[in-house]
Amino acid sequence: MPEKKIIAIVGATGAQGGGLARAILNDTNGGFTARALTRDAASEKARALADAGADVVAADVNDEASLARAFEGAYGAFCVTFFWQHMSAERELTEAANMARAARTAGIRHAIWSTLDDSRQFIPLTDQRMPTLQGKYKIPHFDAKAEADRFFTDNAVPTTFLLTTFYWDNFVHFGAGPKPMPDGTYAFTMPMGNEKLAGIASEDIGKCAYGIFNRPDLIGKTVGIAGELLTGSDMAASMSRALGVTVRYNDVSPDAYRGFGFPGADEMGNMFQFYRDCHRHFEESRSVGVARSLNPALKSFDAWLAENAKAIPLT
Repeated sequence: MPEKKIIAIVGATGAQGGGLARAILNDTNGGFTARALTRDAASEKARALADAGADVVAADVNDEASLARAFEGAYGAFCVTFFWQHMSAERELTEAANMARAARTAGIRHAIWSTLDDSRQFIPLTDQRMPTLQGKYKIPHFDAKAEADRFFTDNAVPTTFLLTTFYWDNFVHFGAGPKPMPDGTYAFTMPMGNEKLAGIASEDIGKCAYGIFNRPDLIGKTVGIAGELLTGSDMAASMSRALGVTVRYNDVSPDAYRGFGFPGADEMGNMFQFYRDCHRHFEESRSVGVARSLNPALKSFDAWLAENAKAIPLT
């Protein structure tokens, strides 16, 4: 049998990278092996990946040399940044630049850069519909990733640009799930109006990335994926069935959402407003069909809920 090609996975203990690592490890007849990059190789998640057969390597996105060492000898690299750990667009740009240069140094033959849209192409900084954040962004965690695309092209790294979208896992981990109402029902809040939100299970992002690594013809292409596009009312109906309680969709204005005051509320308010006001762009740029072609096991929202509803905190 030919020797398996190494895929170096940044953030292998996180949502997207973890999904890719498990997709590689679960396909024992596949052509790849997983090299899991993490800052803490002794963590519980890192040990679990090692036990499953991954080569766990310590590396830090803030240390270009450590990334170059970790990429050495690999065929592919999955590159992702971690905005919500520090909430700084400038740090995210630095992280992406480090990964791109390290990939060039190591001679990576197929990189996947997990990116997003530049919201300023649709809502310029002069547009007063939403506030400008961090001096020069409308949605820093979108715009910085889009800016960082150029690091991979400028360094001539053979790259597929993967456009991701809203994680349904946010209903479990990010406080976006239903909250109890005085009348005994539950409600989750988003400033989406009646427009559809492109969503996906984070595990499926990793599985789609695995599909991309099996498609070298996608090098140089931008690939947008979604698990399903649903209105708030659609999601509320699905959650009601899965949770066995009445869940309502509470639509508020983006200004009201930005005013909720939790860390990142302004960022999230701008993000949802972008999804809402530019819904046609997301419907055109995120394809359920493409995602399913890369990952035949792609989950619908109902299928995701069947596995995860019990983990959604109803408090």
